[in-house]
Amino acid sequence: MQEAPTVFQRRIVIGAGMCVVAFALVGLRLVDVTLLGDSFAAHGGARASIARADLTDRNGELLARDLPVKNLYARPKEFWDKAEAARWLAEATGAGEERLLRGFTGAKSPYVLVARQITPDAEARVMRLGLPGLEFEETAKRYYPDGRVTAQLVGVTDPDNNGVSGLELGLQEHLRRAAARGQAVATSIDARVQFILAHEIAEARKTFSAKAAGGIVMDVKTGEIIAMTSQPDFDPNQRRLAEGDSTRNMMVQDVYELGSIFKVFAFTLAVEDGTIRLDEHFPIGKGIKIGKHTIRDSHAMPASMAARDILAESSNIGTAQIALRSGAARQRAFLSRMGLLTPVTSELPEIARPLYPRAQWGTIETATIGFGHGISVSPLSFVTALAAVVNGGRRIQPTFLKQPPGADNRGEQVIKPETSATMRELLRYVVTNGTGRSADAVGYEVGGKTGSAEMPGPRGGYIRNALMTSFAAVFPAHDPRYAVMVLMAQPKGTKQTFGFATAGYTAAPQTGRVIARIAPLLGVPPLPPPPTQLADGRAL
Repeated sequence: MQEAPTVFQRRIVIGAGMCVVAFALVGLRLVDVTLLGDSFAAHGGARASIARADLTDRNGELLARDLPVKNLYARPKEFWDKAEAARWLAEATGAGEERLLRGFTGAKSPYVLVARQITPDAEARVMRLGLPGLEFEETAKRYYPDGRVTAQLVGVTDPDNNGVSGLELGLQEHLRRAAARGQAVATSIDARVQFILAHEIAEARKTFSAKAAGGIVMDVKTGEIIAMTSQPDFDPNQRRLAEGDSTRNMMVQDVYELGSIFKVFAFTLAVEDGTIRLDEHFPIGKGIKIGKHTIRDSHAMPASMAARDILAESSNIGTAQIALRSGAARQRAFLSRMGLLTPVTSELPEIARPLYPRAQWGTIETATIGFGHGISVSPLSFVTALAAVVNGGRRIQPTFLKQPPGADNRGEQVIKPETSATMRELLRYVVTNGTGRSADAVGYEVGGKTGSAEMPGPRGGYIRNALMTSFAAVFPAHDPRYAVMVLMAQPKGTKQTFGFATAGYTAAPQTGRVIARIAPLLGVPPLPPPPTQLADGRAL
């Protein structure tokens, strides 16, 4: 006959059974977390953020990184006093007390989001409350070390760490794939150049009380954007805009009638087709009448001017005559070939469509487009086309990703190399003998063109004395490696500029300062000064 189990044996069996149940519950929880998702995520809580790789500049300097933070959720049913819990949690996390109380008293889900991405000190304050029913979800918050300096360019992410603007959105899948491999994503940006450009643009905007200002630095042989800024800007780490802030990147999202810097393309076409000689003189007088319209210059000009001086002194009258020699059909085909009639694309998701005459492109349109009115393009589109003009005449694609050392991404030949060489000489002439003198940076042989365009009014026509000023530069002019553009919206003259606010007084000198500061960092050696000659002509 089998003996009945002793009390001790029964306790062992009961204990073993409890252990089995406990392990079973743990196993079920593991299955729930790993396969089915976290419990409060399944009841309406946010999913854990998807990891994003570090975003760096071309030299490995950090532009954006995920920092570990936590989201805080509550189970209101476990609170003994919901009003008190709402007050305490609001004080500890900065969340809105009224929102928390509404959530705790009328929640349809077992879980209520208290606060996203709380800091370690906030987490410590919450823990000291000793409230039951709180759960922390590990997540990440994107951090931008350079703050406003790269804000519109790099962009931001949403609370779930998805890109919503700038390179954060444009490179989203790239960043996620790199994160899975444990790698960073290197951009074409040089943080040193970016800082200098942003600083100089901010100073210029302040000096001339401009409503907005921006700048671009591009490698004309690889298409790499070395720096880009747009101001007003914002603080990407605050996730909210202060008064006067803007998230809009004016260099890629907006289009403008750029005025006289567009004359570069009228001259490029004329040189390409051989419709002018640079020493050929054109009558200027007091204007040129086309139909009901009279084209005039903004300042007094000689009775006649050589073609090269028409560009150097920025004569609308002379440029209109040169554009009319090309004709409407040829002008339109050329600008299309240069990529100016279609949106320019890059890794940035923000793009802008150019505005130009689609139905009627006749004589007056040809003349005004020749000197930069009646056609609006984005600054990035302009710089991309300018790069093709000076880089030997080959198409280029702008990119924000770092290219391999020694890369040359120049593509299809869009103008003859001889045309490109002539245009480089002309742009240098503008700086040595024309309106771009204040842009010259000693030792770096700057070439470029000024532009001062009246801004269109909200009901048509133009706003008197409201200018969009710009300077587009290349350096070194004999064999350009970089293009620089500075743009200012509605600058105002100062005592130092004698009240003038045109590009020669505003955008040009600022561009020269940018080039003088960035050229050494980019490895562009200064040219030796010309030899000093004695009275008898001998060189020292």
